[in-house]
Amino acid sequence: MPPPSKLAIVTSSVARLMKDKQSYQKELEEQEERIKKLENETSEDENAGYLLKQERGNLEETKRMIPDLQKRIVDASKKLEQQLSDDAALATPEEVAAAENALKAVGSIP
Repeated sequence: MPPPSKLAIVTSSVARLMKDKQSYQKELEEQEERIKKLENETSEDENAGYLLKQERGNLEETKRMIPDLQKRIVDASKKLEQQLSDDAALATPEEVAAAENALKAVGSIP
């Protein structure tokens, strides 16, 4: 089996970054729910304050990751556009279609 082309590698990189961003957004929502749950609980657990502090710290860390991922997605998509224009004639139709689909997905993210 021949090694993957540069276009395929860059396409998979964009797809991976998109999945990472979706994962962080899902994690962000879950952490917000856990924090709400901890805030609404009237617990006599002496660790409740510590747990709430830890969850808030995790939430902030996740929030910081999303803009970084967004920047990396933009950079990778620019690289993919360049690679697509450079190698479109050499790539298989499947690779070109996958690259175009990845670029469409990047264009549809908020």
